[in-house]
Amino acid sequence: QHTSCTTSTWTLLFLLHNPTILQRVMKEQEQFNDKDTLELDDIHQMELLHNCMREALRMCPTFIMLLRKVMKNTSVTVNGKTHHIPKDDIVVVSPTVSMRLPTTFKNPNEFDPDRFAAPREEHKLPYAYLGFGGGMHSCMGQVFAFLQVKTILSVILKHYELTPEASKLPDIGYNDMVVGPR
Repeated sequence: QHTSCTTSTWTLLFLLHNPTILQRVMKEQEQFNDKDTLELDDIHQMELLHNCMREALRMCPTFIMLLRKVMKNTSVTVNGKTHHIPKDDIVVVSPTVSMRLPTTFKNPNEFDPDRFAAPREEHKLPYAYLGFGGGMHSCMGQVFAFLQVKTILSVILKHYELTPEASKLPDIGYNDMVVGPR
């Protein structure tokens, strides 16, 4: 399974099930209709498509867990309670859970790519958005992933008229190593 393929699939599925947002993406794509080849600058101008991809990754991150080994005794205080984490323990974070918390993202079960645009920018809270991991161990291929997925989706949207196969989104394949649609 390939993460960019899965991200392309989820993004397209969410767009097909949200026709108003799809219309806005199609409007954004109109400026590139005359071009046979997309340039890097063109892809960088696809801000709404970029935010749709971010939102698809927020709702269906490719990995359900991130694991990190604690390198030294550490204390973390959350909501006034201090937790002590010993060296060599494994800390597990679930982007699948954390990015659906209503305390982090308003209406977390709603596909809303505008949450990433100014002035809202809900992802700016440190470690709120973990679509590519976080901190010094975030995915080093994320810039390429955005370019790749936006290019794939732009070409598909330009050449094909798509409709959803079902009235609802497919279930999420949580048993898969890379979490895709079932």
